[in-house]
Amino acid sequence: MLRIEDLDGPRIKEGAAEAIVDTLSWLGMDWDEGPIVQSKDMEPYVAAMRKLAEAGAVFPCSLSRAEIEAAASAPQEGSHEIHFPQGLRPELGSKNFDELAADDLSWRFAVKTGPVEFVDRIAGPQLIDPSKEIGDFVVWTKRNQPAYQLAVVVDDHRQGITDIVRGDDLLPSAARQLLLYNALGHASKTPTYFHLPLVLGEDGKRLAKRHGDTRVETYRECGAPPEAIVGLVASWSGVEGERSLMSAAEFKTAFSLTTMPLDPIVFSQEQDAWVRSHCR
Repeated sequence: MLRIEDLDGPRIKEGAAEAIVDTLSWLGMDWDEGPIVQSKDMEPYVAAMRKLAEAGAVFPCSLSRAEIEAAASAPQEGSHEIHFPQGLRPELGSKNFDELAADDLSWRFAVKTGPVEFVDRIAGPQLIDPSKEIGDFVVWTKRNQPAYQLAVVVDDHRQGITDIVRGDDLLPSAARQLLLYNALGHASKTPTYFHLPLVLGEDGKRLAKRHGDTRVETYRECGAPPEAIVGLVASWSGVEGERSLMSAAEFKTAFSLTTMPLDPIVFSQEQDAWVRSHCR
């Protein structure tokens, strides 16, 4: 299933969804259903918020980022997220989401103290305490839209998603999402998580613009075939043998989770040169 997650407000670039679909098709990937676009149907997220609000699991919050930062005893240094102290939480109780929803209010999930335990198929056993890491987190934004944490839980459950594969920078999110699964009554149908090591630059930092233009589109424009991109990813993924051109169908057959590296991948200049050597 191909799902377009487009609820990130002003950061969504025009034409981005179409470009994603085009790139996936060029690489040789396909899907059985979709694209399903989140913003086309907001009712499932509203229904979830009504349920959470009625249960007293969430609360409206008008505090600004600066006000929360001023009250936080342990700000998350270097993170875009701020720890929301329990001392800022109002008295919890059943609320009417439709009556209280407003553009100047966000809604936060009231996190219970204590760790969330689960097993990640790549990262192994996890014991993550959202109450210490992030506190009461946003599930509905001041743009009057569901936040990422709520949207993906609602969609994964209603769309029957069983396996979630993503970068290990999102490993803490799994704990928050499991709390939401439980609060929404879906605890018996939680997905299996696979958090992959990230791709880093040669300086050991997350691959970004500072490392040069490494977008798939750039290699495609220079004439590199899709098999070069897939072959590179296959070599990162523990597929045995020398790095070589490979189709998506061949990669699907050759891949095994048992040989997937557990350490971050370094995208070297030599690897970049290898891809570019196939440009036509």
